[in-house]
Amino acid sequence: MHHTKHGGKDGIRGYVQSLPKYITLCERNYLRALKVLPEEEVGARRQIKIGTMDFFILIESVEKYTTDIKITQQHSLSNHLGLFELAVRLYHDAKVAEVIQHNYHQRVKPSYGYPNPSMHHKDEKYQLNAFLGDWLSACAESGRVPLNWDVNNGLV
Repeated sequence: MHHTKHGGKDGIRGYVQSLPKYITLCERNYLRALKVLPEEEVGARRQIKIGTMDFFILIESVEKYTTDIKITQQHSLSNHLGLFELAVRLYHDAKVAEVIQHNYHQRVKPSYGYPNPSMHHKDEKYQLNAFLGDWLSACAESGRVPLNWDVNNGLV
């Protein structure tokens, strides 16, 4: 279904319309992130295995209204993939989570659609947070927390 818009500049109108979608994504990511966080104290860390990959979620800072976490991949099977690192801020008053820093450009390339390879997509912010959402969903669905993580809780 394709609807034609009347009046207004398509670019601006399109951007304004995508904002609610972006906010919804960030709200969903906040809820997803809460499910996989270790206890909220600085330095707390949780290991999550997805397939053969080991990821870590580290609590970097805890403030009154925000919590900063860093998601890293410990090692990769092939060197050319490089390490994965994503910094995410949880805003507790607004109940949204947003990517604030990343280093995986060389690895994950959303379709930029620009002739200049160094230019980033105007929807890059959305793509990044959509990627975070996919990753958090994968953690919930297929991520395994190694048994030794809860070694003090009488599981082992």
